[in-house]
Amino acid sequence: MYAKSALSSAAVLLAGAAVLTGCGDGSATSAGGSAPSPVAVPSSALPHTTAPTPAPAPTLSASASTPTASKRASAPAASAPPSGGGYATSDSYAWKHPCSSRQLSVHLVRRASAPTQRVIEVRNNGARSCGLSYYPHVVLWDAESATGGVTITPLVPDGLGGPPASALHAGRTAYAVVDLDPSGATKGTAAGVDAMNVLADGDHMSSRETVRFPLGAGAHALRPKLGLYEDTTPDAVASMESADIQP
Repeated sequence: MYAKSALSSAAVLLAGAAVLTGCGDGSATSAGGSAPSPVAVPSSALPHTTAPTPAPAPTLSASASTPTASKRASAPAASAPPSGGGYATSDSYAWKHPCSSRQLSVHLVRRASAPTQRVIEVRNNGARSCGLSYYPHVVLWDAESATGGVTITPLVPDGLGGPPASALHAGRTAYAVVDLDPSGATKGTAAGVDAMNVLADGDHMSSRETVRFPLGAGAHALRPKLGLYEDTTPDAVASMESADIQP
């Protein structure tokens, strides 16, 4: 549905909203910075909580995705632009134009079928294609701690090729899945992990554009995993399951 591309452009602003639901698959964005730079979120509980944004706030949306061999090899061939599109809606345009927060919306959705998994949804609300990194930048941490408490960066898939990374067409959504505890362990988990920082594009965006999402009651983490951006949630889950290295 979209090709992958490592883009080099000016940093862009990301806005986000958090939606945690107990039904089905969903989507969201990436956490930023070595030290969490949280954005204030409302105190209302789940489901359907919305996180305030640090800059001009875009709207939200959803869709799904999977890992493909092309993401682990050299640059994939550009796919045909959407019908009636043109260069501005093509992969090649996206590879040269990193996504801006003015055209993106970000959601985080809980998967009812997998309680430890969260889906990061990144939607392109603009009229032109834009480029994302292979996966969002994600950090798990303790928002209740005065010092930020424990911080954990999920594992990501190995064997990625060079550019391009991810081309996100206009009106489409990219999905990335985080599993907080792939092992399903009941012991040895990190205590106090209750928030996720997401930065949609860690290659081109500033950490100041990070969006904070609450993880909800009962959240815990143990060797979490993060997959690549994909076109469907099932594909994003498959990508997450192959994560094996620190980013």
